[in-house]
Amino acid sequence: MTHIPKVRLRKRNIEIALAKMNKSQNWLGFKLMVSGGYLSQYMAGQRNTSRKIRERIAMILNGYDWEYLFEMVDK
Repeated sequence: MTHIPKVRLRKRNIEIALAKMNKSQNWLGFKLMVSGGYLSQYMAGQRNTSRKIRERIAMILNGYDWEYLFEMVDK
């Protein structure tokens, strides 16, 4: 069986990116079309991001490197 690493948001870096854009976490959730609760789970590391969500976050937070926004976890 192939091991697929999990990917998590780098919470602090996402918060910094949003602050520089003068945007809120709620705004990001709206743009991602996910509920505030769901986004909170992503931000807290309770839920790993799908490829589709990562692509949308990278598009919305354009200008930031993948490594700045996300981290691979081995769990």
